[in-house]
Amino acid sequence: MFSKSCQYAIKAVIYIHKQSLDGKKVGAKEIGQEIDTPDAFTAKILQVLVKQHVVGSFKGPTGGFFVDKSHESKTLKDVVMAIDGDNLFQGCSLGLNQCSEKNPCPLHFEIVKVRSNIHYMLTSKSLKQLAEEVGDGSTVLARLV
Repeated sequence: MFSKSCQYAIKAVIYIHKQSLDGKKVGAKEIGQEIDTPDAFTAKILQVLVKQHVVGSFKGPTGGFFVDKSHESKTLKDVVMAIDGDNLFQGCSLGLNQCSEKNPCPLHFEIVKVRSNIHYMLTSKSLKQLAEEVGDGSTVLARLV
């Protein structure tokens, strides 16, 4: 459902939120190691997330990636929009140019329902709430061995 970049971004943002709950800033290398993603790719994704104000960053020896009060209301939708854009929510699933309510493709009305459910899933919890679930052990970011 999500691109590989978006999957990495979601894991990275939740990890950053979790660390920020403990008052820590984290570097790209640590994030990549903790969520099992390539360092260089992780750094590029993080740059996009900072530019889109999904997370913050400070440079220097005490710097790193973090979230603060200005990021508390961010949701998975913010991450998806920053990395993959609105393709998940727009356009015809069959690629037809003229698909609409008045001129629907065979999948149109089913896709409308699916998109509504996806939108709810992506907005029903804040990234902070997802990080708290990881923190209390009810969910995980890494594969279990």
